[in-house]
Amino acid sequence: MTAALIAIVLGVAGGFVAALAGVGGGILFVPALALVLGLSQVSAEATSLLAIVPVAILGTWQQRNTGDVHLRDAFIIGVGSVVTAVLAALAASAMPEDILKWLFAAFMLVIAVRIWVGAERDAARDG
Repeated sequence: MTAALIAIVLGVAGGFVAALAGVGGGILFVPALALVLGLSQVSAEATSLLAIVPVAILGTWQQRNTGDVHLRDAFIIGVGSVVTAVLAALAASAMPEDILKWLFAAFMLVIAVRIWVGAERDAARDG
């Protein structure tokens, strides 16, 4: 499979997961770009950040049509994110790639545990 075809499949999968679950496509994009397409960790993260922009815009537009977007909250989160994204990008560029990979893996693990615990809590409450 060529790199372009892999990137297309990755984009489709990332868009689907982002729209369905409300998560950034980076959960799929970063590992796939690094492991499958061979990008460095920094390049994979930077590419993922840019790739998610159209997904976020279109997903937000669709959800806004249903009245599910809270503009005030989104604005507050967005302002804080812009500042910290610049600082984090500078830190990621200066950090050794191995440490960045471990930090990304640890972050994914924390997210997985939080989702699992929340799902079990919800199942116990509902069932």
